[in-house]
Amino acid sequence: MNQEYYDAVVAMEKAGVDAEYLQGWQGGYLVNPEREEQRVTEAYEAGYADGTEKNMDGYKEWIK
Repeated sequence: MNQEYYDAVVAMEKAGVDAEYLQGWQGGYLVNPEREEQRVTEAYEAGYADGTEKNMDGYKEWIK
């Protein structure tokens, strides 16, 4: 198990981050393909970009 990934997801969940951002971040971090165009949101795109870069702090802008 990747402890860095786990800790980041737990921190985001506890902070109440936007679910779309979290799903995007997880997909980007794990290098999954992006969603199809009609299902992409601004929060998802931001999360995907941060996840791809392994950015652990970008989520703070997406707390509900």
